[in-house]
Amino acid sequence: MRMELSDVTLDVEVSGEGPAVLLVHGFPDSHDLWRHQVPALNAAGYRTIAPTLRGFGGSDRPEGGPEAYHPAKHVGDLVQVLDRLEIEQAHLVGHDWGSGIVQGFAHALPDRVRSLSILSVGHIGAVRDAGWEQKQRSWYMLLFQLPEVAENWLSHDDHANLHEMLAEHPDREAVLKPLKEPGGLTAALNIYRAGLPAEVQFAPVLPVPPLPAPVPVLGVWSTGDRFLTEQSMADTGKHVAGSWRYERVEDAGHWLQLDQPEKVNGLLLDFLAANR
Repeated sequence: MRMELSDVTLDVEVSGEGPAVLLVHGFPDSHDLWRHQVPALNAAGYRTIAPTLRGFGGSDRPEGGPEAYHPAKHVGDLVQVLDRLEIEQAHLVGHDWGSGIVQGFAHALPDRVRSLSILSVGHIGAVRDAGWEQKQRSWYMLLFQLPEVAENWLSHDDHANLHEMLAEHPDREAVLKPLKEPGGLTAALNIYRAGLPAEVQFAPVLPVPPLPAPVPVLGVWSTGDRFLTEQSMADTGKHVAGSWRYERVEDAGHWLQLDQPEKVNGLLLDFLAANR
């Protein structure tokens, strides 16, 4: 469905009945990322809400530069989505940038979060403390900070570098299509420019508060993720005030819910049932 919010219209998939599970994708995806999880969650008695974030897929691309895509804007959109559906509390599940966004939601409104499941991307404190291997894997985040430079590099030679970056994505051609549309690549990159400037990644900054109690947190990392180290997720437990559970998925790349859907579904269903 198309859901009109205060300053943006999002493409949102809603299905099932029962306790609400909000599924939030990251770069460069859409709500279609969760197509293997939605039926399993619905069959287990959950209502799923899977929005496509502003700037991605079929959702609006607001003007206004990077600040229009700040993670806080995405959190505000998610709050409005739940409000429109009259959902007071939900289980939050996020992958990649979606993980950072649902963590921000939990910081801002912990009373509205029944549980928090974060896939691939851990707490920013753990990511920053994961050492030089993680910094080397994150090199592209610095490139993404450079307007026009990043767009030109990624789109050069019929988007050859973007194709290479997304080589392991099972839906590579589908997710590339909106990025190749006029303004699509800049809109998708703006979340990096607003949410992860260089000083957040490298410079000494004030500590980020832990994920709040009593929100239970599940962290899931996959062994084939070339963008993120295991330490960046496993050490997230040091930044969780409530209960923490860590799981690793073998034989899966960064998009683990597409590579190993049954394994990911089993982990999510077990964790949600324990916190239902």
